Amino acid sequence: QVQLLESGGGLVQAGDSLRLSCAASGRTSSMYGMGWFRQAPGKEREFVACITWSTGTAYYADSVKGRFTISSDNAKKTVYLQMNSLKPEDTALYYCAARSSFYKDYDYWGQGTQVTVSS
Repeated sequence: QVQLLESGGGLVQAGDSLRLSCAASGRTSSMYGMGWFRQAPGKEREFVACITWSTGTAYYADSVKGRFTISSDNAKKTVYLQMNSLKPEDTALYYCAARSSFYKDYDYWGQGTQVTVSS
């Protein structure tokens, strides 16, 4: 079992920055990587970014490239999402997720942290 806890969301203005954190606990030794997803009201959940624990290799959705940066602290079993130049369209509930293999879907999810960006 793996538990994920997100934090760092809030209400900001366009152009501001936020840093989200996701701390993993439980049996985390077999985790392959972690990712961030978001869901706005009335929209489907979408992928934001992911990172591989062993190599630090990261991948981003086109909508956030150049603005968001995902990073991890393996010792603390924590993943971060640095969000710069925030836009109103970034407003969503942000979820942290974990997976045990590149070939598997994400199978552990956090409760989400709200990010609201005003004009």
